[in-house]
Amino acid sequence: MQRYSTITEKNPREIVLLRGRGCRYRRCAFCDYHEDASCDEAANLAINTEALENVTGQYGTLEIVNSGSFCELEESTMKAIIGVCLAKGIRIVHFECHWLYRRHIPALREAFARFGIAVKMKIGVETFDHQYREQTMLKGINETDPAKIADAGFNECCLLFGLPGQTAESMRTDIETGLRHFERVCVNIMIENSAPLQPCDEARQTFVRDIYPEYKENQRVDILLHNTDFGVGK
Repeated sequence: MQRYSTITEKNPREIVLLRGRGCRYRRCAFCDYHEDASCDEAANLAINTEALENVTGQYGTLEIVNSGSFCELEESTMKAIIGVCLAKGIRIVHFECHWLYRRHIPALREAFARFGIAVKMKIGVETFDHQYREQTMLKGINETDPAKIADAGFNECCLLFGLPGQTAESMRTDIETGLRHFERVCVNIMIENSAPLQPCDEARQTFVRDIYPEYKENQRVDILLHNTDFGVGK
């Protein structure tokens, strides 16, 4: 498992894949990332410390991913993150958060702000088509208004494309909606995994042919054609 990398294009930053208790929600029909988890706090801290030791602070920005939400990282790991940020001069940290934990975001921002560190929060909204998101993807976001989702404390959003029923029009609409309401959009293309909902080759090809060329140079849109394109994972 690769747990450290650098992103040199589009919002340059370092990125670490940490391990925590795992996603509490665990009902998304497309996801098996929650398997990268453990209830052994000492083992998690050892893995996370090793990943964080690679951080240099070269961009002043660090992205934390943990196959879940920031709340599922133990306090010992959160202290280690703050320690690395202070030691390396990092002033912006990106975290991920499920809608379930939105009310915990202000406390996290306040905790990091005490050390002069700003927090950017990303939500995996996956699509702004509420019916598809909740009936097919089983995402667990009960809010239909993109503006209200953003206003709940989220700066960035992830979208997931390459699924049955998605079209060039629907994918373009999702990206444009994301750009209207969020600072940044991260597009992920679905790959085969052990989850019930599997990718659609036609939708994947449609994205690569019709949508990717439109947004590949957009500095506010990250695009992962493969889930390891950020350099972490397996």
